[in-house]
Amino acid sequence: MISANTRVGSIDVLRGITIAAMLLVNDPGDADNVFTTLRHSPWNGCTFADFVFPFFLFLVGVTTHLSQSRRDTGNEGDFRRAIFRRAVILFGLGLFLNAFPFYENSLVAGPQWMPAFVGHIIARFAHLRIMGVLQRISICYVVVALITQKASVRSVVAMIAVLLIGYWCAMTLLPVPGEIGVGAQYLNDPAHNLSSWLDRTLLDWTRVSLGWHLYDPALAYDPEGLLSTIPAIATVLLGVLAGRWMQSPRTLGERLLKLSMAGLIAIAIGAAWGVVFPINKPLWTSSYVIYTAGTACLSLGVVGWVVDYKGWRRWTPPFLVFGTNAILAYVGGELLASILRSTIKFKVDGHRLSTGMTVVRGFEGLGAEARVASALWAIVFVVICYALLRPLYKKRIFLKV
Repeated sequence: MISANTRVGSIDVLRGITIAAMLLVNDPGDADNVFTTLRHSPWNGCTFADFVFPFFLFLVGVTTHLSQSRRDTGNEGDFRRAIFRRAVILFGLGLFLNAFPFYENSLVAGPQWMPAFVGHIIARFAHLRIMGVLQRISICYVVVALITQKASVRSVVAMIAVLLIGYWCAMTLLPVPGEIGVGAQYLNDPAHNLSSWLDRTLLDWTRVSLGWHLYDPALAYDPEGLLSTIPAIATVLLGVLAGRWMQSPRTLGERLLKLSMAGLIAIAIGAAWGVVFPINKPLWTSSYVIYTAGTACLSLGVVGWVVDYKGWRRWTPPFLVFGTNAILAYVGGELLASILRSTIKFKVDGHRLSTGMTVVRGFEGLGAEARVASALWAIVFVVICYALLRPLYKKRIFLKV
């Protein structure tokens, strides 16, 4: 049995693998030339890139349970305040990343009398995207941390069922305002399904006067929108169940075996559900939740068998560097990527190119195919992030929110 005070190495390793994959997927050298598996599915389907975020949310659920189980019983008010404090910090960091770099050229110019950089900053905040990766993590974390403190396993399973089946019914049976027919007719239409309509209605209320507050003005939806955050909560709850199973009074081998078997069963259920409710990351469909959580469950079982059961740890330090400072790795990586893309530029063949594009051109000059050159820069970027984080890991400095 894993005691409440034991740090599970496989969880940190899998989280580190997830963060490294997230940096790899988010930061190609040339966004127009990316291998299909490293690019998010345009709508229905599931590539390697589409597993990254649900894996992280699943692990948020695992660690939420483990942290709750090891806390000393004390003032419930203090405990809830700590939960809300973490959630607010995560949401604030997400807004900061959406606004950064404040000085980057915007699509809307200010008055002629206004300095250009001031106009850029005002326009940046006027068009600030409200939701995002950290914002979704914040919402899912605070909801799950509060509702699972004293909930039984049966109650957690019931919550998951209500969320996923309820979302399925809402997306398929309810009418979409302004459209003819029910939602099932618009699941393959990014612009006219219920989730997209709700995002435009609630998040984009200033679109006419100021601009958009969604992910991209060219899209009619936000991939981390409001309605799709409801099934994302179920992803975290599934992680809570996995965390409880990891602490059950059984042998480590039995726990890992049954965890892996549960993952395989969930993958099959998710794939079958996808026939009638397509596996879709932007909508975070119920089938996508089960399919990706099953894959995360299987991955945790395999990594746990390698790291915790067999003790094969020599390959793990690079991933522990990312996994033990996950939020810092993500936030720092996003800030660094923004700076390298928007600020640090080089003149190549008469054009000012971002750092990534400059390196891509160099790889192409050596004979690399465009997609290979783009992927090589992404790998270089992950290595740079690792080099920056490694001294903190060596000194056992772990930044938490």
